[in-house]
Amino acid sequence: MATTRYPANDLRRQVGSPRSKGRENKDTLCRNILIYGNCRYEDQGCTFNHDQNKGSSPQADLSKKTFNVDSPSFTPANQQPAPAKKSTLSSQAASAAPFTPRGAAAANLAQTTEPSVFNPATIREFTPQNYDISNTASNGVTQENGMYADPFTTLGSMGTALPTAGQFNLYATEHNALTTTGAQFYPQHGAFPTGPLQPPNYHLYQPFDTYRQELQPWQRATYDFFMPAKMREELQKKMFATQQVMPNSGLPQLERWHSLFPLDTSNRKNTSSFGYPSWVYKAQNSRTGRHYALRRLEGYRLTNEKAILTVMKEWKKIKNAGVVTVHEAFTTREFGDSSLIFAYDYHPLSKTLQEHHLQPAHGNRYRAPNAIPENVLWAYLCQIANALKTIHANKLAARCIEPSKVILSDNNRIRLSACSILDVVQFENNTKSVQELQQEDLVKLGRLILSLATCAPPAHLNNIPVALDSLAAKYSTNLKDAVAWLIAPPNSGEPKGIENFIGGIATHMTTVFDLALQDNDEKQFHLARELENGRVARSMMKLMTIVERGDLGGVQGWSETGDRYQLKLFRDYVFHRVEADGKPNLSIGHMLSCLNKLDAGIDEMVVLTSRDNETVFVLTYRELKQMFDRAFNELVKHSKTGAPGANN
Repeated sequence: MATTRYPANDLRRQVGSPRSKGRENKDTLCRNILIYGNCRYEDQGCTFNHDQNKGSSPQADLSKKTFNVDSPSFTPANQQPAPAKKSTLSSQAASAAPFTPRGAAAANLAQTTEPSVFNPATIREFTPQNYDISNTASNGVTQENGMYADPFTTLGSMGTALPTAGQFNLYATEHNALTTTGAQFYPQHGAFPTGPLQPPNYHLYQPFDTYRQELQPWQRATYDFFMPAKMREELQKKMFATQQVMPNSGLPQLERWHSLFPLDTSNRKNTSSFGYPSWVYKAQNSRTGRHYALRRLEGYRLTNEKAILTVMKEWKKIKNAGVVTVHEAFTTREFGDSSLIFAYDYHPLSKTLQEHHLQPAHGNRYRAPNAIPENVLWAYLCQIANALKTIHANKLAARCIEPSKVILSDNNRIRLSACSILDVVQFENNTKSVQELQQEDLVKLGRLILSLATCAPPAHLNNIPVALDSLAAKYSTNLKDAVAWLIAPPNSGEPKGIENFIGGIATHMTTVFDLALQDNDEKQFHLARELENGRVARSMMKLMTIVERGDLGGVQGWSETGDRYQLKLFRDYVFHRVEADGKPNLSIGHMLSCLNKLDAGIDEMVVLTSRDNETVFVLTYRELKQMFDRAFNELVKHSKTGAPGANN
């Protein structure tokens, strides 16, 4: 058994005061008195002093104590004392006066004889004296914190280092050339009359912080760099729908339109809206390359050309977010009959309100559609009211406010999609004034909201009072009163217009406006992310045009010589990294961070190693950016002065 370091008797726990060692302890104050205030072993044989007032006098001989400052130092036998080390303190430090805070000198004079008990309340807070905030050099703060200069020390010096005559370019690589008169700079802010105090460190990926979506911690590694997956999926679906074609569709090629694609989900001919069967197609303009929605009226014969010229001239002036813009109207016989076609803006994957709300749930015709929330109805009502205000202000009427002619292009985002058609079709047979048509717009708007609230098509609203009374069970009184005001005829002497209606629903208009602003903030936040990704994409495309390129300008293996070889190693460092076990490293954050640092050209060091580990370069991103710019500029130069027949 291993032996212990101490004897067994010494391992026992000692209880009470220390064992007396002689009569010399009678003048030593008991430690229990110092610690606990009393000693319970005083009457049981404790030989130490228990009277605090009794003690050795100040003039007692200190040499009698076991340990004191005058005790001789221990010196081993047969060894000479080591020479005393030279003190690092100067001779002036010994005579230096002790530090005494201002205002406490008088209190310290009374404590020269005997120190008192420590009291933190008597210690005053230290306050620097004669400290000049604007003069950093005299205060001794002139060091730098490694790679970047201390921002607090550069505040005073940046005002003189940056050009004051012109404006400061935040994105210039070299700031020394900014004092020339021909340099172009970004506008400076009013808060900095001499330019910004220091350029931003924008080489790190830093998107906006205003809007923040709720993500799990394991999702933020990748999703923080891109827009949400749901938004990206919706945009990709819309792009796919825009480019979708139908080979061998049998649809004709018009004069300036091609790639027609049918958008109607039903093959039934419906003549209730315009008096003629209508069809909707997606087509691409051969001149502009843009996609449009073509609405065709089958079997219509135009008898007066002024109808198209006059109506299109007035409707092209309408610029409103709630109205689908109409661009032109023309006639054609390519469909085998005389057809009238209107060209509108194309909003991919849009649905009509009838398809979205009035169809049976999940395709079951025996199940009623789901009820629409009231806030959605107010959003529809406010958007259409805004569109009618613009239309009526231009002395026109919408005339096509029906569930089948109002499209839903985004979340609660609607537009009037068939304006101007009835104005052309009924150009010669219209017997109503503009004021009467505008009053009909208000009635149709009320019937539209009532139809959506009751989940019944407008043709089935035979008893309007009963339908209005049914709204009280599901919706508020304000919505019921607004719909009733729209449907009711105007009273004599009381104006009834869209302006009066908007004034009555001003509270709900502000709510919809606030939601629109929030949606705009969210989209701007995600757009700022993609802006950073756009910078990375440009840098990556330039890098890919340099590496792995063959001969150029008579130089064999151009990409393997000079600075281009180091850019190739940088490509491997960014995209071809591997772990210790040989697995590929696919960190998106590493790739984006490296490309952003290259675009900014910072002074951070990077180690580039060849694949055979025989060549190692230690460079900064600033040097890599200079090599990167020289190589790409050389490519640009050869692209303009290349072989005959090359693109200039």
